[in-house]
Amino acid sequence: MILFDYGQTLMDEHGCDLLAGFDALLQQAVSNKYNYTAEDIMAKWKETFDALGQFDPHYNLEIPNYIFLSYLFESMSIQLPCKGADLDRIFWCTATPAVPTEGIREFLAFLRENNIRTGVISNIMTCGEVLEQRLQQILPEHSFEFVIATSDYMFKKPNARIFQLALAKADLQPEDVWYIGNSYRCDVNGARSAGIFPVWYIGATPDPQGNDDVLTISRWNELKERLEKIS
Repeated sequence: MILFDYGQTLMDEHGCDLLAGFDALLQQAVSNKYNYTAEDIMAKWKETFDALGQFDPHYNLEIPNYIFLSYLFESMSIQLPCKGADLDRIFWCTATPAVPTEGIREFLAFLRENNIRTGVISNIMTCGEVLEQRLQQILPEHSFEFVIATSDYMFKKPNARIFQLALAKADLQPEDVWYIGNSYRCDVNGARSAGIFPVWYIGATPDPQGNDDVLTISRWNELKERLEKIS
């Protein structure tokens, strides 16, 4: 089985416009007692995010975005008509659009043709329901066995527990699974911590730097050729 990271692996996200996301939610507001702007919400978001330690690379627990957004807007006396996954959907789809990484459709087709199972593990605050919907919309021809969003399961990469969860879902041993991702710390080190063979995909990463101690690919066709030699 091959497990994939989401951002900059399956999908190329061209940056994140948080301000646009906050503005999209603000446009839905039923009431805004103090007439706060998207810029005001952005400032409150950064202050709260800093206080939670979410920028600390050693903080390996995930906060669901819809919970964070609910706190953020309600603490500013802004009433929204939506909750849960709908909050995520409006915010994320506006703030962070995505397109498939170059060649991923062909690589996934190759895996289907060779009966190689697939799944997803993503470090993401957006809930799994919304992440799975995006994957289905953008890659409708492919069906992943499961999609793990760390926001649904508390632990995030490189914590071995999230990889162990995937192994349990797949009912496979670590030696039967490869994991592909764009982050050396989260994906390569995380997969290794669970005994899974890592592949470092750098094709959608600006100014990538390879590493001799891990299988590194910049094009999906490189991995396809390697798998063909193994089979």
